Amino acid sequence: MKLSSRSQYAITAMLELALHEASRPITLFDISQKQKISLSYLEQLFARLRTKKLVRGRRGPGGGYVLARNADEISIADIVAAVDDVPTEDSGEEAISDNGVSSDVLWHNLSSQIYNYLTEIKLSQFLQQGTSNSEGAAGAGVASQGWKNEVSYHSRA
Repeated sequence: MKLSSRSQYAITAMLELALHEASRPITLFDISQKQKISLSYLEQLFARLRTKKLVRGRRGPGGGYVLARNADEISIADIVAAVDDVPTEDSGEEAISDNGVSSDVLWHNLSSQIYNYLTEIKLSQFLQQGTSNSEGAAGAGVASQGWKNEVSYHSRA
């Protein structure tokens, strides 16, 4: 399984918020500049993340976005489900092969197992992995490279 680019960008942006969770709200412009993600694309992602109550916006001077819950309460699956269409129900149609095996059932079961695995990985764990990959270097830009490597690693299958 490979995570979509949309999911990877959303996870990266959420990690940026988690990094600054205790200090201040982060603007989409700041995330866009640090992570080299289009501002208009971030606006689309954050509309979905807001709808799923994963982020909250703060208005006014010094405003921006913050996590709606603690980073240890948000799973990677929560983020993926917020920005991608994650199939949750059977379509009712099954493609039965010549040997009587339903490929739809097999894919559904595999997708469920992957999704269940992603529910076990919390944003805070991902953040710790990303900052430890930066080898103790200061600054969010260096740590974010660790996140990108981690996202790429976890998205390969």
